[in-house]
Amino acid sequence: MRSDQIKQGFERAPHRSLFYASGLTPEELNRPIIGIANAYNEIVPGHVHLDKIAEAVKAGVRLAGGTPLEFNVIGVCDGIAMGHVGMHYSLPSRELVADSVESMALGHAFDGLVFIPNCDKIVPGMLMAAGRLNLPAIFVSGGPMLAGRYAGENIDLKTMFEAVGRHQAGRMTEDKLHDLEFAACPGCGSCAGLFTANTMNCLTEALGMGLPGNGTIPAVTGARLRLAKLAGMQSLRLVAEGICPRDIMTPSAFENAIATDMAIGGSTNTVLHLPAIAHDTGVDLPLDLFDAISDRTPYLVKLSPAGPHHMQDLDEGGGIPAVLGELLSQGLIDGEARTVTGQSVAENVGEARRRTDVIRTSDDPYSPNGGIAILRGNLAPDGAVIKAGAVAAEMLHHKGPARVFDGEESALAAILNDEIRPGDVVVIRFEGPRGGPGMREMLMPTSVLAGMGLDHSVALMTDGRFSGATRGAALGHVSPEAASGGPIALVEEGDRIEIDIHNRRLTLHVGNAELARRQARWVPPEPRIQTGYLRRYAAHVTSASEGAILK
Repeated sequence: MRSDQIKQGFERAPHRSLFYASGLTPEELNRPIIGIANAYNEIVPGHVHLDKIAEAVKAGVRLAGGTPLEFNVIGVCDGIAMGHVGMHYSLPSRELVADSVESMALGHAFDGLVFIPNCDKIVPGMLMAAGRLNLPAIFVSGGPMLAGRYAGENIDLKTMFEAVGRHQAGRMTEDKLHDLEFAACPGCGSCAGLFTANTMNCLTEALGMGLPGNGTIPAVTGARLRLAKLAGMQSLRLVAEGICPRDIMTPSAFENAIATDMAIGGSTNTVLHLPAIAHDTGVDLPLDLFDAISDRTPYLVKLSPAGPHHMQDLDEGGGIPAVLGELLSQGLIDGEARTVTGQSVAENVGEARRRTDVIRTSDDPYSPNGGIAILRGNLAPDGAVIKAGAVAAEMLHHKGPARVFDGEESALAAILNDEIRPGDVVVIRFEGPRGGPGMREMLMPTSVLAGMGLDHSVALMTDGRFSGATRGAALGHVSPEAASGGPIALVEEGDRIEIDIHNRRLTLHVGNAELARRQARWVPPEPRIQTGYLRRYAAHVTSASEGAILK
């Protein structure tokens, strides 16, 4: 066992004495030691119950003959961080999660790991660590929140952000806004729609790193606790058989995850996270692969924000096994890919049940192409990302004048002050990984536009990114970013911008000679934040088109 290096032999007597100081017995020390990486805290609603999940995991480890030792990992709540300086820290926290798990796992010679994440950056950060460490590992998330209920309808966090726009436009009373606050998020779990957290938990399952049900079983159920116990038990089998993440997270597994992402219309943030996870796993995952897989993958599931269903509906409808089963029946995924169950994807899927009102068949999809699209053109030579499945039909092709803002705050103020008109293309720049720094999510501007009824007539594009809760013609990850001198830095007020989602094109209708003149006089801005972690992050982060990894 790997842990023998800290517990076997006379020279390790000092090490053993430290374990005994923590209350361990010699019998416990002689068993495989499983590190429990738990993102529990009292701030994030998706994490407030992870102490209960961890207890179930530890019970499973003990049932299977191992010794669980828990340590904690940070987690930023994107919803609470939204719209202020806190959002600068969201994406950068992914690297802190990965680095801290690496430090704890290698510092203490664990034989295996059970990861307990739930929310946006914690899931990919832990997957990055798993790929980097390549120790036997399994994931069990905290599970999704149930949808809230108001006036006989299901609602969620997206409802609240859009309610701000409705209230601003005089379409909602303050009393109703107040009532919605108490109803939208009824309890613990990752927010109820197919936003980034739930997308990544589903893709963890599709990658083969989580047990069936990891992405969809609601947080508040006994089934979630049973899943956690099974994950703890399975960690000992992975250790015994020497099955490691790089045996599972192969190129085929990543292609399976991308196909699943396209079929369920997941968050655009996956286009940042999957390449970063692949990088730490030793797999090349170019941006063009997302579009190639999208072209051949039908869009089968429409959850909030794109449709009326929520995570509990997807779980009841058969969950990710049913999605994988449909894709497998069409030859769109590799059924032989290995998983943490010890079986292949095809064996896990078996005869998965399916509600066809939630998970459509391949011959009756919402679209023959996936829910995410990569656009390129003279405005985004290295690509831009859009959640095409959440765009109104009339906005799939849009051409309008640019309204240019150097930062989210000024754009949001213009929207709230009724300065944006139907037909406009709102450009928010200097919000990329380096320029932000931290590549902030733009849920507030997009939600306010939707709440004001402008999401069917106004497009928004940024070198920053969007929440998985975003809907509408919202283009993110425009690369190269403005801070690196990308073409988005050269856009001027009133320039005509054309968005053509069908043909995957993003065009700035300005002549090459004029763009060259603008480029010649462009001066890079001073970094916005010049101290602390964000200064170091900005100095080393790569483009969004590379997954915003650190080099």
